[in-house]
Amino acid sequence: MELASGFVSVSRDGWRKLAVEVLRRSGVETASPEEALSSVTYDGVTVAPLYDLDDLPGDPGLPGEPPFVRGAAGVTGWDVRQRHAVADPEAVLADLENGVTSLWLVVGDGAIPVPALGAVLRDVYLDLAPVVLEAGEQAREAAEVLFGRGDAVRGNLGASCAGGAGLDLALRCAAGFPGLRAITVDATPYHDAGGSDAEELGCSIAQGVAELRALTDGGLTIEQALGQIEFRYAATADQFATVAKLRAARRLWARVAEVCGAPRHGGQRQHAVTSSAMMTARDPWVNLLRTTVACFAAGVGGADAVTVQPFDAALGLPDAFSRRIARNTQSLLLEESGVGRVVDPAGGSWYVERRTADLAEVAWGWFQEIEAAGGIARAGELIAERVAATRARRAADLAHRRLPITGVSEFPDLHEKPVRPPSPTTVPGLASNGPHVTPPPTAAPSAAAGAALRQAPPAAGRSPAETPPGAEPVPGEASVGGASGRGESPETEGRTGGGLPRVRYAEAFEALRDAADEQIERPKVFLATIGPVAAHTARAAFAANLFRAGGLDTETAGPGTDPEQIATAYAVSGTPVVCLCSTDKLYAQHAAAVAAALRRAGARKVWLAGKGHYEGVDGNLYAGCDALAVLRETFDHLEVTR
Repeated sequence: MELASGFVSVSRDGWRKLAVEVLRRSGVETASPEEALSSVTYDGVTVAPLYDLDDLPGDPGLPGEPPFVRGAAGVTGWDVRQRHAVADPEAVLADLENGVTSLWLVVGDGAIPVPALGAVLRDVYLDLAPVVLEAGEQAREAAEVLFGRGDAVRGNLGASCAGGAGLDLALRCAAGFPGLRAITVDATPYHDAGGSDAEELGCSIAQGVAELRALTDGGLTIEQALGQIEFRYAATADQFATVAKLRAARRLWARVAEVCGAPRHGGQRQHAVTSSAMMTARDPWVNLLRTTVACFAAGVGGADAVTVQPFDAALGLPDAFSRRIARNTQSLLLEESGVGRVVDPAGGSWYVERRTADLAEVAWGWFQEIEAAGGIARAGELIAERVAATRARRAADLAHRRLPITGVSEFPDLHEKPVRPPSPTTVPGLASNGPHVTPPPTAAPSAAAGAALRQAPPAAGRSPAETPPGAEPVPGEASVGGASGRGESPETEGRTGGGLPRVRYAEAFEALRDAADEQIERPKVFLATIGPVAAHTARAAFAANLFRAGGLDTETAGPGTDPEQIATAYAVSGTPVVCLCSTDKLYAQHAAAVAAALRRAGARKVWLAGKGHYEGVDGNLYAGCDALAVLRETFDHLEVTR
């Protein structure tokens, strides 16, 4: 049956002709609408405006079959995993009784003490509710608590082979605890440091290879070693980017397993966590939208387990209400929306398949760079430089509001009521600025594992014969960035493992908001509106929105064109900073005179909303300008410490 048989047949050339005409009417002259309408990600992957059958990169396989791009076969839904960093048995049970299906427990200093772990889990049926630990240097001690609950316990010990704990625990799990995995490869530090999707993926695969080497060196078979590892990735509000990232991650890990001689064991166990970097402290209710989209994308992308961060995570430890909203977000997507009832619902999409393949190829190239630098333990400087470059590009986009943050850089509410006072105790390692713990290097890889893993796995979609010469990975060691825990320590506060910083996209704007809020009287900017309301409203609203993104209030002159009348209204405002707001036509007639009158009335800084240049105007505000630079300069003229 031809589902499209009732529709008029169209071609790419026909679309191209129509698109060129629309662009021309919009003032864009181009012979290639694809180029005009395409965008490029931080990884250099081109996102085209249109995809068709010719864009399919090849057969992605079947669910449950190598290369596992389409996830597991016959598995619907995902594990609803809630994170706890406080020894609160009642909160744990409340989650498990209301939709949560597994626990992620942070253990150690500043979190759940190891001696309290038994009490936290006392009434938990560990054969039904898997437990994932995040214990850092105390992984061995925390694991003993789970071992003591019998061989039916399920979950992951959250360890790394760094320092030897991961290997010892993996040997015990393989020998007597079939429901337990020992190793977590946590890729979120690279995301939290501002890295791109391919950088996060490449680092995770490099870390996974280092773990495989250590595990096989310690006596496990490659099949057993693959079965001991779980990967953790960040899920963002960029829906299709997250879907493609999780699918690409499975393709990459399947290729590693194939080279190691165990292709049937290359299914990657994935835990997706809603991004810490995207969370905001200001207007945190918008985080509900961000985490819902991220959770949806993680489920569609095939994650085995998903953790939704509480919407107020950037304010500190969550309360019962925010935990309930977090778990209910998943329940609604699973039970009401039925997102989990279809295996790989994005599979077959020309766009998703192409983006998955392109991302996998870039990530594989980055993985090979890390291996060529000596493996992830020796590539710390390379990783830090690459991530820093991406972070700087993203910071510029945030500052120019090319990546707008609703409720912060766009549509801020200066009069928002706080959800609750910031908690004196932050959540270790999530949307707070707590650090990731850096594990020490593992031992050198075994000869057997090293020989297998030194073979050059080609980029996604290439056969071994097509692998570029000189692309062979070099044996590496353990993680820079940590597969184990994210504990708190004064020495590394605000840093991820390996010295990478932890950033939130909103923090630069929020720092200005905080500085403005600390003033006895909120600092403000005078909007010198020129002409009737219909003429100046658009740009006055734009300027007010920009200044409020830094916590600055605004006061307007009202309608009129008389320079002295506008200057008189300004004099009453008591602020040294003004911004002219009107149309280009009225600027040509009045901007210079109004600016001169404002200068005589005491204005020290004169902005203009628009791109025109006029006598007496110091700078311009416009869509795409560096909003952070404008705000910081305005703060300086207002003599507000920032």
